[in-house]
Amino acid sequence: MFIIFLRFTGDKARAPQFMEAHNAWLRQGFDDGVFLLAGGLEAGRGGAILAHGTDAPAIMARVATDPFVIEGIVSPDIQAITPGRVDDRLSFLRAA
Repeated sequence: MFIIFLRFTGDKARAPQFMEAHNAWLRQGFDDGVFLLAGGLEAGRGGAILAHGTDAPAIMARVATDPFVIEGIVSPDIQAITPGRVDDRLSFLRAA
């Protein structure tokens, strides 16, 4: 499982120009069953994504195709997490 932080760079003002393409990239991640959650970080600092069911090389390759990453609007920080304890509602994460 991965938490992906997409933190805005100094090019944040260019984000609206690429928002439609970024949203299409997010939709594809959800459609593929890789993204479980996506949302904004507080104070407009960027966003975060919870991903599962893939390995590190694949998630790094996927993140590299985000238009915001390509254009330097965000800087990605990918953190791997190995679930140890999970609520029963999230037990599928343990198996992934």
